Amino acid sequence: MNPIVEFCVNNLASGAQEVYEALDKDPGIDVIEYDCLTYCDLCATSLFALVDGEVIRAETAADLLEKIYQFIEENPF
Repeated sequence: MNPIVEFCVNNLASGAQEVYEALDKDPGIDVIEYDCLTYCDLCATSLFALVDGEVIRAETAADLLEKIYQFIEENPF
């Protein structure tokens, strides 16, 4: 079973789109885009994604991508 990474469409527009695209190319990760994940406070202040339900946040897209892969590595499924 692949880890699931979920993105809010508004956060994608705020800079997380390149992270979404990078992860979407990885066959070992399932990536889902939603209209809203109801984390509006996070969405307004940082880039974030949910990885198997856990919030991962960062200031830059590169940092978010790194943190997502790090989380997946440290939490095998």
